[in-house]
Amino acid sequence: MIRIKGRVRSLGLPTVWGAAAVTYKLACPLAQETHLEARLVTSAVFFAVGTGLVLHVRQTLLRELRQLRRVAGAAQDALLRPLPARVDGLDVAAAQVTAERGAAVGGDLYEVVATEYGVRSVMGDVRGHGIGAFGTVAAVLGCFREAAHDEQDLGAVLRRLERALDRHLRQEHPAGDTEEFVTLLLVEIRPDGELLALNCGHPWPYRLSGTGADQLAPADPYPPLGLFPLPTELSAVSLGYLKHGDALFLYTDGAQDARDARGRFFPLPDVLTRAVRDQPFSSQTVLNCVCAALRHHTRGAPADDIALMVFTNSRCTCLRGAGNCATSHDAPAGDDVHLTHRR
Repeated sequence: MIRIKGRVRSLGLPTVWGAAAVTYKLACPLAQETHLEARLVTSAVFFAVGTGLVLHVRQTLLRELRQLRRVAGAAQDALLRPLPARVDGLDVAAAQVTAERGAAVGGDLYEVVATEYGVRSVMGDVRGHGIGAFGTVAAVLGCFREAAHDEQDLGAVLRRLERALDRHLRQEHPAGDTEEFVTLLLVEIRPDGELLALNCGHPWPYRLSGTGADQLAPADPYPPLGLFPLPTELSAVSLGYLKHGDALFLYTDGAQDARDARGRFFPLPDVLTRAVRDQPFSSQTVLNCVCAALRHHTRGAPADDIALMVFTNSRCTCLRGAGNCATSHDAPAGDDVHLTHRR
């Protein structure tokens, strides 16, 4: 009812203007004259009415566009909710850059949750971007937030994600005429810093330390979800350990495939190396450095959605049997504020 009343009000002023113009043409004696002065006056009247109509329509469309952007932003925040700045002793920072100018919704997804099995995170990239990928992002993220807590084994989490995506695709495309898929990286960071991962066609992460940036690629990834069924046995691979002060950098392929005006790819390893050159570094400083370099490289217009996420191990290292912390990097619980940035 409110929507109907709003549209009636928006049509009221143009209707009045149009009726006034028609009345002038039919009832005003001056409008019936054929000499030059009368024609100029008539033309001026209709020009004023036409200009008013155009400006009114433009203002109405801009108002509706702003409303749609607010709705899209609220939906994005509800789905791809801001991450806490600290999760179980890990400093976290994340960012998303959408390919569609002015869009708040992209085809990339990420999430991190603290579970009894360790900190678990997902980074994914839906084929395509914008509104068309929104439903798939919702299906995968909704399943992960439940499965990450329910399943002890990381392979069981991936199996749940595969089933959720399959159900979503069958509902959206009953005839099966779709080529939609999702590249996905699942990472588990255990309390002792051990890294476990399952990769479905996604770029492997980088481990950042004082010596530079090293890409962790222990095995060939599985196919992206939605293209082929997963193998019967799913075994998480080890990525080594995330030592105190080191960081783990996760990203979607939009970052490494970004090109400049000359067609040159974004030098992600070099940028990451520069980001950790100054010690000590943090998740937020690394994220800021990469985002600034991406904006400069693509001139603020990437060809694909980009998602970035950084974990820095700032867990307190305690001396065995001493009961006192050797470092004081753990912040109080009240410092766990939301600092996730989106552009």
